[in-house]
Amino acid sequence: MAEVQIPVYLFTGFLEAGKTKFIQETMEDPRFNSDKERTLLLLCEEGEEEYDPSRFYDQKNVFIETLDEPEQINEVVLSGLIKKHRTTRVVMEYNGMWMLQDLYNRMPENWIIYQEFMLCDANTFLSYNQNMRQLMVDKLSSCEIVVFNRAPMDVDKDTFHKIVRGVSRRTDIAYEHLDGNVEYDDIEDPLPFDIEAPVIEIKDEDFALFYRDISEEPKKYNGKTVHLKGMVALDKRFPKGMIAIGRFVMTCCEADTQFMSFLCQVPKDNQIAHKDWLNVTATIAIKNHPLYKGEGPVLTATSFEKAQAPVQEIATFY
Repeated sequence: MAEVQIPVYLFTGFLEAGKTKFIQETMEDPRFNSDKERTLLLLCEEGEEEYDPSRFYDQKNVFIETLDEPEQINEVVLSGLIKKHRTTRVVMEYNGMWMLQDLYNRMPENWIIYQEFMLCDANTFLSYNQNMRQLMVDKLSSCEIVVFNRAPMDVDKDTFHKIVRGVSRRTDIAYEHLDGNVEYDDIEDPLPFDIEAPVIEIKDEDFALFYRDISEEPKKYNGKTVHLKGMVALDKRFPKGMIAIGRFVMTCCEADTQFMSFLCQVPKDNQIAHKDWLNVTATIAIKNHPLYKGEGPVLTATSFEKAQAPVQEIATFY
């Protein structure tokens, strides 16, 4: 018998970003907390503001537990807390200094991230982004919405927008001003290439954006034709005529650089070598492939030629 899935409402952000206030208001809201669903409220850091459970709409069915150390984020502890309180959902205030991938890797298999919010203090966001870029990227990468609290009316929305979009094109952006009004980001964000063109031309400087967009919304590229430049990677596991073509992409810093590539079918009698640079025109099919261990974009080259490496070999999102 399959385990019952546990939805997780995940709140991320750095200390004093407004997470506690946001969660407190959520637990007071009858639209969220009036169905008598037993809720585990997990706290992974301690800020100046404290919860007031007496104001929760249904305080009898909310059970608060604190996890002080990242080592406590593991399947045994988390499953044990669910069994202890017989809860059916989780609201989690995550520690901004802990990497999210650790949570994703260690939480029980039946825990499903249902919604993920990031809270930021608009007055400290730029400083955190400059000094803790890797942690900032970690939180922005997967959240559905980032809320900038305490935002002055003249907040530099263009700069904030650029930073968020440099990490994710899917994340919604909202500004909560000091008077309590909430303003949503409406800055247009067109792609730097035309996906409706007969051949989608990907400039060298746009590879990272293309890779991220096709990863986030693969179906819209199914059946399209693309022209791009990439470096070849060969692997003994590849069948004959299959290569990987891609670029090293830096997400936030040199330590976070990784090779991001697509599987590409080429003629079996090709003279392609490992680390060659190619200009490739190829059709895209989104399908299951064993080398992806699931679904992904598989390119079929209609033409290719050897090329010089781009001026900037490491691609970025800026």
